[in-house]
Amino acid sequence: MKAILVNGSRREKGCTFTALSLIAKELNAAGIDTEIYFIGKKVIDGKVDEAVKEVGEALSDADAFVVGSPVYYASPSGESQMFLDRLFMQYGKDLKFKPAAAVASARRAGTTATLDGLNKYFMINQMPVVSSTYWNMVHGYTPEDVMKDEEGVQIMQNLGRNMAWLLQCIEAGKAAGIEHPQEPATVRTNFIR
Repeated sequence: MKAILVNGSRREKGCTFTALSLIAKELNAAGIDTEIYFIGKKVIDGKVDEAVKEVGEALSDADAFVVGSPVYYASPSGESQMFLDRLFMQYGKDLKFKPAAAVASARRAGTTATLDGLNKYFMINQMPVVSSTYWNMVHGYTPEDVMKDEEGVQIMQNLGRNMAWLLQCIEAGKAAGIEHPQEPATVRTNFIR
């Protein structure tokens, strides 16, 4: 099994990466391979399509997805949002029923709004959303600060263990012959007639 983690920060090895690394460590301990993709710089440099293709192709063969974003102006980074808009338009059909989790890192506040924005990508694509023992967030201005956020560190570790457990449950279900739900024909209701 494999999980793809995306770092939507402009800083490759900053607070968001630190949070994702804690999750990856728990997944690895459970025998699940992980790969962290740093998309922030590519998107800001105008290479969003390249980043989308790289991650989208990796996700096609992966079993789970974790997105981490710093808080910019009380919401996900623009890089994260642009990337996810494009990714879900092009690869959304390949992501159905894959467990997903959103992670927010902030110096102080805006994390719940960020998590709300990120989780909606998963929910509209029928992806089980994995939670922890509190909101999936860490606080700190530097990676060292994040490691001092003992509750945040524990939340990331629990998130990694919960993701591993769900992946193992899904694997056991597949082995027992349990299939995904069949999707009915889409019904669309317009509000303006």
